[in-house]
Amino acid sequence: MFGASIGRAGQRIIDEMVRWLARGHINPNILTSVGVAINVASGLLFGLGWFFSAGIVLIVANLFDMLDGQVARLSGRVTSFGGFLDSSLDRLSDMVVFVGLMVFYARAIEHHSTLNVFLAGAGLMGSVMVSYASARAESLIPKCDVGFLRRPERVVLFIIGALSTVPGSNNYFAYRMPAVLWVLAIGSYWTFAHRMYHTWTEVNRAESTQAVASSDSGKPEVRPEPSLAHKAG
Repeated sequence: MFGASIGRAGQRIIDEMVRWLARGHINPNILTSVGVAINVASGLLFGLGWFFSAGIVLIVANLFDMLDGQVARLSGRVTSFGGFLDSSLDRLSDMVVFVGLMVFYARAIEHHSTLNVFLAGAGLMGSVMVSYASARAESLIPKCDVGFLRRPERVVLFIIGALSTVPGSNNYFAYRMPAVLWVLAIGSYWTFAHRMYHTWTEVNRAESTQAVASSDSGKPEVRPEPSLAHKAG
């Protein structure tokens, strides 16, 4: 009950912010750009080892990420370029956090860890492949957002890892960023594989339906010529 009340109060605050920004004719693309700039600052803080501060900054950055789309819809300023910009800068926002963690764990300091550098790098590649698989699949099927480790989940995991890092704490739940990196590294590839399988099944289903429809109509099925379009990007 208490958690639900907090959730409703938080949603009311966000709704009021969206209305205020829409009335102020704030361009949603500006909100997107401000959000990615704050994400870059978060990546720098991770690189410096200021994890707790980076987690707070990450929360603020993703508040902007929540607002831009809602402001665009409320103000009637939804555009194709705006969606493209938002999606592209989301990838950058993901990568700067991973790079910041790689820099931190690569430094010759107490927390130096080649394993954690590898896990952060693996997580970075996996997150890019998850996003690319979705974008490429949606040129073949209507929707491909399956999998448990999408961008919102990755952001939440980063925030948990960052806020659990409190200098001097002996709590069992402190310093959970290495565990978060394991989840990100493994979960990203699992989600990528899930999206590959989902796309394969959906494409096969669509082709089977098309083949049956063609045979029922008495017209030969026309198969498209092989293409190298999948090489793009």
